[in-house]
Amino acid sequence: MRRKGALFAGVAAVAVIGGGTWAAVNSDRQGGPEPGATAAPPPATAEITRTDLVDSESVSGKLTYAEERKVSYTGSGTVTAVPAEGKVIKRGGALLKVDRRPLVLMYGRLPLYRELNTAVSDGPDVEQLERNLRALGYGDDLTVDDDFTYATSAAVKEWQKDRGLPQTGAVDAAQVVFLDGAVRVAGVSAEVGRRINGGEVLTVTGTRRIVQVDLNTDDQALARKGARVAIELPGGKEVKGRIVRVGTVAQQVSAEEGGGSTIDVEISLGGRKTGRLDQAPVTVAMESERVEDVLTVPVEALLALREGGFGVEVVEGGATRLVAVETGAYGGGRVEITGDGLAAGMKVGVPAS
Repeated sequence: MRRKGALFAGVAAVAVIGGGTWAAVNSDRQGGPEPGATAAPPPATAEITRTDLVDSESVSGKLTYAEERKVSYTGSGTVTAVPAEGKVIKRGGALLKVDRRPLVLMYGRLPLYRELNTAVSDGPDVEQLERNLRALGYGDDLTVDDDFTYATSAAVKEWQKDRGLPQTGAVDAAQVVFLDGAVRVAGVSAEVGRRINGGEVLTVTGTRRIVQVDLNTDDQALARKGARVAIELPGGKEVKGRIVRVGTVAQQVSAEEGGGSTIDVEISLGGRKTGRLDQAPVTVAMESERVEDVLTVPVEALLALREGGFGVEVVEGGATRLVAVETGAYGGGRVEITGDGLAAGMKVGVPAS
C-alpha cells in the first residue's frame, strides 16, 4: 500500500494512456474539469466499495522441504546400497545398506541412544520400539509399554529375520534410526563400495513442502507468524501460504552476495500441489500495509482537477457529476477516497477496458 504522494505520476499516466475518449471528454486543455461539472456519460463505470486496502511487497524465496537433518550410521562395514535422491522412505524402509544389512527407519522423537534388550531398564525408548513393531505387524501378543520383555525380544527376532538382520532379539543404532515420520532423501554422502566406520551417511527432509525465505533484516516487519501470503511458483501458478516460523537470529550475508543480514522465514503450503522441484525459485508477496473499512475506487477512476487535486465522476442514472476527493492509501489497483456525499455502492466513471 502506498500513500497519495506516490500516486500522482501513476494517475497522470492513467489519464493520458488509459482514459481514451472518456479522458478527452472529461478534461480541459487548460487544466481539467471543475467540481460539479457534468458531461457525457463515461464509457464504463465501477462501484465505490467499502473495504480493507492491502498492499504487499515481493521477496524472493525457494520451494523446498521442511525439517532438513543429517542421518548418521554408528556401525562399520562396506556400503552396499544407497537410496536415490528424492526417494521417500516410510516406516520399516531401508535408509541404506551396509554389508547388505539395512539401516531401518522407525518413527519416534527419541534417538536410539542405547542397545535395547531384555537387560535394559524400563524407558520410553522401549515403548517407542514396541509401538513400531506393532505398527509393522510384529508381536501380536506384545504389550506396548516401557518394559522390554521376552515377548518384545521375540517380536524383534521375527522382524530381524524378515529384514535380513542377525536374529539377536536386541536392537541398536546400527539397525534402526528413529525419526519423526516419513523422510525424503535430499542428499547421499555415503558411496556404494566405500568402507565406513560411523559418520553421516544421508541428508533427509520431511515430506511437507515449504517456502523458505532469507528475509533482509530491514524488512523483518513484513514477516508476522500466522500471516497469509501469496506465492508465485515456477510457471506462473499462484498458491496461498501461511508464515509458520520467523527466525530470531540474524545470519550475516557475505560481501560477495551483497552483505547485510537476513532472518529465516518458513512458509507452509498445506496440501496444495506444488510439483516436485526442490530449491526452485519463487516470488512471495507479503502484506506490507493495511487500512481498514475505507471507501475505495479503481485508481483509473481518478481525474486531475483544474485547480489541483483529484476528483471522480459520479454516475447517477443518466446524469454525471464531478466530485472532488482526497486520496489516501492505495493497493491492489484501488485507492482510498473521501469526498462530499460519496458512499459505497455509487457508480463512478472509468476508462473502457
